[in-house]
Amino acid sequence: MIETVVVLLMFVGAEIKEHRIQPSMSECLKGKRLASRSASSQTDFKCIKSKVELETNIDGSQSIKSLILTP
Repeated sequence: MIETVVVLLMFVGAEIKEHRIQPSMSECLKGKRLASRSASSQTDFKCIKSKVELETNIDGSQSIKSLILTP
């Protein structure tokens, strides 16, 4: 299933290491601020609104299967 969601991305160097669905942009920016305070200098966080392909887990929660990044 493809949906548009707010995503918190964690970059190490130029590579995306982790991505999490966030309920809103304000919650994402709050999480980014908290994560940036405790992260190393090589780690960067970004909040984006993007189309993603979602998959449903066994417990009914949804997770990101793939990001659909468009310029």
